[in-house]
Amino acid sequence: MANPTPKPSPTLVLHVILCCWLCSSIVMGATYNVINFGAKSDGKTDSTKAFLNAWAKACASTSSASIYVPRGRFLLRSATFGGQCHNQAITFTIDGTLVAPSDYRVIGSSGKWLQFEGVNGVSIRGGVLDGQGTALWNCKNSGKGNCPTGATTLGFTNSNNVAISGLTSLNSQMFHIVFNGCQNVKLQGVKVMADGNSPNTDGIHVQMSSHVTILNSNIRTGDDCISIGPGTTNLWIENIACGPGHGISIGSLGKDFKEAGVQNVTVKTVTFTGTQNGVRIKTWGRPSNGFVRNVLFQDAIMVNVENPVIIDQNYCPGNKGCPGQASGVKVSDVTYRDIHGTSATQVAVKFDCSSKYPCSGIKLEDVKLTYKNQRAVSSCNHADGASLGSVQPQSCF
Repeated sequence: MANPTPKPSPTLVLHVILCCWLCSSIVMGATYNVINFGAKSDGKTDSTKAFLNAWAKACASTSSASIYVPRGRFLLRSATFGGQCHNQAITFTIDGTLVAPSDYRVIGSSGKWLQFEGVNGVSIRGGVLDGQGTALWNCKNSGKGNCPTGATTLGFTNSNNVAISGLTSLNSQMFHIVFNGCQNVKLQGVKVMADGNSPNTDGIHVQMSSHVTILNSNIRTGDDCISIGPGTTNLWIENIACGPGHGISIGSLGKDFKEAGVQNVTVKTVTFTGTQNGVRIKTWGRPSNGFVRNVLFQDAIMVNVENPVIIDQNYCPGNKGCPGQASGVKVSDVTYRDIHGTSATQVAVKFDCSSKYPCSGIKLEDVKLTYKNQRAVSSCNHADGASLGSVQPQSCF
């Protein structure tokens, strides 16, 4: 008869369980529920301090950490989440809604609502950010003046390795999401929602940043769906629904004489519905050492878009500081490939380039844009390029 298998001692069992728990803790890291720091989900109690205290704990952790926001509405004033953390993997998992103060004056002059500065390895998953910007829009649109500029809902400055997924930004006072001086950023499944008449509510703005990817997102707002500022390089935008809004814009650029250029930008598989512009490059009509080069706009569908394809190098709001001057921004090597749909105006393709530095290397490949079921037209001013395949309206190069 075989000897029975010896049973492990209780001490050994406890040791194994403890080891497994420790290993799991190291892999999973600690989770900090904002409720445990005093946050209230009633949408009325100021939970700013609770969120900042949860961040401080996560930032001080030597292993990966998670901040959890349960269901409910959490009122926050302006909050800055600073970097130099002891780990490089902090995740905000948001099941609830973060709400800005209903009185826009509380954060309207701060310029920012939720700001991350100098962070590395921060992820945001899910959740709704409600900027409650409607009252401020009404103030601005009334023309009465004395309105604060407004606050950007979510900003990242000088930060690396950022990931945002499944996030909704609702009714921002000003810009919804901004990246400034960031590297290695990925956004996917983001929703931006604001009225078409909401001023300065750009959906996603990128500047002085590189290796940014924006995927599978739906943006409805009152300004640019995505705006691309100076110093943006290696930007990839794909599978975006835009409208209402002002389209996807590189610029405005060239406001300052010394300005970093924009290069290596890809925008593909985008649908523009009822927007002011489709794919746009916009520069001030004044001296600058800036540039735009190596840009690809591909697989875009235009549905009743006012300016489906446009380069405007004579931007001069209010005719102040630039009348009679030429843009110094050099635009070159821009390709428009597989652009189809309908224009709300007869001029569907407009290249209004700098008289001092004409646009060069512009390529139109397989373009078909119509106006009220008729032929649209194109307009060129100081632009040089080539057409490949079927191009309608006929090229004006």
